[in-house]
Amino acid sequence: MTERPILFAGDMVRAILDGRKTQTRRVVKGEMLSNLGDLPHVPDWITREVPILCPYGQPGDRLWVREAWRVGKPNDTYPPRDILPRLLDRGQGVTVLYEAGGWRSVGPKGRDETVYPDDEPMPDWAGKRRPSMFMPRAFSRITIEVMSVSVERLQEIDWGDAIAEGIRDPRRAAWRVDPVEGCVAKYRELWDSLNAARGLGWDTNPWVWVVEFKRNKP
Repeated sequence: MTERPILFAGDMVRAILDGRKTQTRRVVKGEMLSNLGDLPHVPDWITREVPILCPYGQPGDRLWVREAWRVGKPNDTYPPRDILPRLLDRGQGVTVLYEAGGWRSVGPKGRDETVYPDDEPMPDWAGKRRPSMFMPRAFSRITIEVMSVSVERLQEIDWGDAIAEGIRDPRRAAWRVDPVEGCVAKYRELWDSLNAARGLGWDTNPWVWVVEFKRNKP
């Protein structure tokens, strides 16, 4: 079993914590991409069961979630990797605030506490926003376990997959406004909001890794 980081946007963090998100799609990159395309045939590994190494892990591996975060203003001058060691050397802890909502107190042994999303605004003492890619492992509040890995074209997603991606299920709404098929349209909007600016929008129909996972609750 290996463990590696993975980035999620705020809305998707909330969906994981709510138990609504159990899939994520990520663009296939690098040398693997050169083996794909509209060819007469594709390699044997382009199936629902992928017997090659995926950069996001294999079944049984764990991913710890990186999300946008903050600490108190007095720590704004420290680089992320130095914040916790400096405070622990003084016998102190640090409160990590998450842009998706909620906070976690990380400190000397036995003093950790996690509070999940709420609607409270950021307190006045909160420091600068820090990008998810710079989150230290100790500040992560979510760990997920990879259940399966596959490869497919982005537009192969169906409405059930879209719901597993965190799109709200219209069948559970008090008033059913959108048809079930609208889930895919909403996922398309989500995908484009995250990927279109870098030339990987829905219309390009890229090859994607499909990672199914479950959250490991503390």
